[in-house]
Amino acid sequence: MTLHAETTTASSTTAPAPAATDGSVTSYTGLLERVRYEGAYPTRERADQAVRSVLAALGRQLVGDERVQLAARLPFEAALTLTAQIPAVTPLGGWEFVKDIARSTGGSLATTRWDVGAVLVPVAHLAGPDLTDRIIRQLPSGYALLFGRPELLPARGAGPGERERGDR
Repeated sequence: MTLHAETTTASSTTAPAPAATDGSVTSYTGLLERVRYEGAYPTRERADQAVRSVLAALGRQLVGDERVQLAARLPFEAALTLTAQIPAVTPLGGWEFVKDIARSTGGSLATTRWDVGAVLVPVAHLAGPDLTDRIIRQLPSGYALLFGRPELLPARGAGPGERERGDR
C-alpha cells in the first residue's frame, strides 16, 4: 500500500493525521481521533473501545470483495480487527447488529447505537462512496443509517420500469 503525500503531511508535529476522505489509508491514531470527535468521547481509549467492538461486529457481517477492499482502506490495526472475525452464517439486520454489540459489550442500546454511528461514519469516509454503497447493498436492511446515509426505500406501488412520484 502506498500513502498519498497529502495524507502524510501535517501542519504541526503534534497534530494527529487527519482521516482520509479520498479512500486512502490513514493512521490508526487519525481514525481514533476522528471517532473521538464524532462520538464526543472524552479519551482516545474510549474511542478505541468503540472502534474495536464495532469493527469486530462488522467483520462478522461482511464477506467477499467488499470485506477485502474495506480492510485495504483501513489502518492496519483496524483492518486486523475487521478481518480476524469469522463471517456469520446468517447476517444480522441493522438493529440486530446494534443489539448484538450491546450484548457483547454490556452497553445500553442507546450508547451502542451512538458508538456504531461514531465508528461507521468515519469508516464510510475511508471506504469512499462507491465501496460504502456496495457494503450497504450487501448487508440486510438497516445499515445505511448506521453509516450516516439515508435509508432509501422503493415507493409503494412502483414496480420495475414505473416512474416514481417526483421522478419527472
